[in-house]
Amino acid sequence: MRKRDEEARAADIAADLDELGRLRNYLIFKRRAHGADAEKLQSAIDDYAEQLTGDRTALHAKNHKCG
Repeated sequence: MRKRDEEARAADIAADLDELGRLRNYLIFKRRAHGADAEKLQSAIDDYAEQLTGDRTALHAKNHKCG
């Protein structure tokens, strides 16, 4: 029973992170909010991601090489 609860919690967190990632991406790349408003929203999203995962940068783009 406990394992099932932990798996359900992990699935809920993954779903939340997915939605937050989409929102953060929208704010950064679609530029619907500008300046301080966008920064406040991104900071709030990062704060929440940190509460869920312990990693404030969980939703940040990771470095990668092209080509």
